[in-house]
Amino acid sequence: MEIRVEGLTKHYVSEGRTVKALDGIDLTIPANRIFTLLGPSGCGKTTLLRCIVGLETPDDGEIRIGDQVVWSRRQGIAVPTEQRGLGMVFQTYAIWPHMSVFDNVAYPLQVRGAPRAQIAAKVAEVLRFVQLEGLEKRPATRLSGGQQQRVALARALVAEPKLILFDEPLSNLDAKLREETRKELRRFLGQLGITAIYVTHDRVEALALSDSIAVMRAGRIVEIGSPQKIYFHADHRFVADFIGRANLVDATVRGTEGGLTEIDCALGWLACAPVDLPVGSAATLCLRPEFLQLQPEGQASGGNQIRGRIEALEFVGEVNEAEIRAGDTLLLARTPADSPLRVGDAVTLSVRPEHCLLVSA
Repeated sequence: MEIRVEGLTKHYVSEGRTVKALDGIDLTIPANRIFTLLGPSGCGKTTLLRCIVGLETPDDGEIRIGDQVVWSRRQGIAVPTEQRGLGMVFQTYAIWPHMSVFDNVAYPLQVRGAPRAQIAAKVAEVLRFVQLEGLEKRPATRLSGGQQQRVALARALVAEPKLILFDEPLSNLDAKLREETRKELRRFLGQLGITAIYVTHDRVEALALSDSIAVMRAGRIVEIGSPQKIYFHADHRFVADFIGRANLVDATVRGTEGGLTEIDCALGWLACAPVDLPVGSAATLCLRPEFLQLQPEGQASGGNQIRGRIEALEFVGEVNEAEIRAGDTLLLARTPADSPLRVGDAVTLSVRPEHCLLVSA
């Protein structure tokens, strides 16, 4: 089910001033895909989600689900939440602690007055799907965090919604359980083949779960693309910085040579992935730490080479994270956990041109 949002605005008044939560959002969410709204706290992603669901009333614009307009200021249309055919999983799961697993999941069907036999069959089917069969009679308070998340998912699915929406559903889980549940959720949604809108501020969740990502900032959508496009070929400095750890260096386009864009920056002359920018224009060089190859001084070969000295090393498990001072610029790089390099060593960083990303300044 495709979602189309046109010119959506939403304002709040806080302490005597007007805050633009949504500032003229235009967005098309393709059918049968996992679409993530990603951005920092206060960027408007949850407000946008709640407007689509019908839990918030926009100030202007239009929302269309499939062929049906569910909200339009111009046409005077406001379809109630319960008539939009949506399922939703909240950050806090919203599971009733006084109910059993069965009653939590069955609730949407009971409200609609479905026959008892149909309710029993549908609840059994969806609990098998989320791997909770056998726990029907267990009180909700006796479930683990991951199991509660799956109960919330089952309750959202039992009424066979046209699309399902998630508002940071994994944020209350510990790191290991969050990773396991994220993999389960991706598998579930892939099997269902329905449209899903997922809100998060966690870039790892967005990259791992999504077919497409919309990065938001200050009530606007900055950029939309696949996880690979957003991570490796972002068009904007904010997106490149937000989606992952990055070294960002101001640069000036020098020209083109051999299909590559050449720049001048504080690190010297570098060859970068090709971009359509005129000579002399300002840009931002984005270097991901994982693409910076660190070698003792004089031993690096190939690609762009940057000389520096290790100022700090931090062991983080599978790698060491190194801070390298190159002139006046501090760069973050990674080395193997068993690397012999130490603080104070002179080193050379090498990076291939295709891993030197230029984004708008």
